[in-house]
Amino acid sequence: MKLADLLGQKPKYDRALLLATLLLLGIGVIFVSSASVMEAGMRFGDSFLFLKKQLIAIGIAVFVGVFFAAVPSDIWKRSAAYVLGVGIFSLILVLLIGKEVNEAKRWISLGFMNVQPVEFVKLAWVIYLASYTSRKIAEVRHQLKGFIKPWLLILILSPLLLMQPDFGSLAVITGIAVGVLFAAGAGLLKYIVTVGLVGISGALLTWLEPYRMRRVTSFLDPWQDPFGSGYQLTQSLMAFGRGGVFGEGLGNSIQKLGYLPEAHTDFVTAILGEETGFVGMCTLIAIELFIVCKAIRLSFAILRRDALFQGFVPFGIATWFFGQIFVNIGAAAGMLPTKGLTLPLVSYGGSSLMFCCAAIGILLRIDYEYRTGQISFVKKPIV
Repeated sequence: MKLADLLGQKPKYDRALLLATLLLLGIGVIFVSSASVMEAGMRFGDSFLFLKKQLIAIGIAVFVGVFFAAVPSDIWKRSAAYVLGVGIFSLILVLLIGKEVNEAKRWISLGFMNVQPVEFVKLAWVIYLASYTSRKIAEVRHQLKGFIKPWLLILILSPLLLMQPDFGSLAVITGIAVGVLFAAGAGLLKYIVTVGLVGISGALLTWLEPYRMRRVTSFLDPWQDPFGSGYQLTQSLMAFGRGGVFGEGLGNSIQKLGYLPEAHTDFVTAILGEETGFVGMCTLIAIELFIVCKAIRLSFAILRRDALFQGFVPFGIATWFFGQIFVNIGAAAGMLPTKGLTLPLVSYGGSSLMFCCAAIGILLRIDYEYRTGQISFVKKPIV
C-alpha cells in the first residue's frame, strides 16, 4: 500500500474503518487519562504517568498497524503455521520467565514495556485458522477429521493459558474457532456437539478452580458481599448508575477516586459510563460494532468470490473483537463474570493496542487488495 493511496482523492482503502479506529484510540486516551489520574498521582507522584504510557503504546501500535497494512495477505497465508508456532513458543516462554502480577503470570518484561504474548496468539490463531480452513475447506465441511483438527490445537493451547491463568483469553480463542469454522460452512450437528462439549468443559474448569467459582458467585449476587468478592462489580455498577443518561461530565467521576479497582484497564467503560452516561456508552458500543460489521461485510464480499483465506481472516477478526467487546462491557455492567479482557483499541495496555492495530492493518490491507483486484478469485464455487 503506497502513501499516495492514503493521500489520494479517490482512496483505495476504507477511510471509515480507519476513522473509527482513530476515534476509539482517542476515546481510550481521554478515559484512560481520566480514570488513572488519581491512582497514578498517589502511587507514582505523576498524575499523567498512565496517560504518557498510553500515548507511547499508541505510537508503537500505529507503527505496527502501518507495517501490517503494508504486508501482502498471501504472505500471512503461507507463513500461518510459523506464526502460530511463534505464538505457542511465546506462551511457553511466559510461563518460564514471565512477570507475575496479581497472581497471574501473563507478561514478559522487555525493560521499557511489558508484552502479553496471548494478544499476539489471538491474531496468530485467526491467521492460522483462516489458512487451514482455506486449504482444507472440503474436509472442514464434509469430514469430521477436518473439523476436529483445530480443536486438537486448542487442547494444546488450553493448559498453556490455564497455567497463567487466563481463562478469558481461552474463551476468546475458542470463540474465534467457532466463528471461522461457521464461516467455512461446517455442519450444524458438529456445532451442537462442539458447543455442548465446550460448555461442559468450561463449567468443569470453573468448578475446579476456587477463584473462578468466587467470580461466578459474586457476579450472580455482588451485593451479598459488597466489600469482599463483589466489591469491584458493585463499584462498577454504582459508576453506571451515577452516569444516568448524559453522565456527570468529563473528569467528574467519583468512582475513579480510589473506589473502583482497575478503573483504567478492565473497567474503563464504567468510568466512561459515569462521565458520559447512557449516551456515551451507546456511542462507544456503536463505534466498536461498526468495526465488527465492517470486517464481516468485507468477509462476506470476498467469500462470495471464493477467495477463502482473505475472506476468513476478517471474519475471525470480527469474532475476536466482538467477543472482547461483549465480555468487557458485559463484565463491567454485571451481565457476565469478570474475565480481565480489554476493550479493543480503548483499554490501557500496550500489547492489546499493538495487536488490535495489527488486526486493523490486516483488514485495511485485505480491503485494499479487494478494491484494487489483487486478490485471486476462484471462478467456480468450492463445494
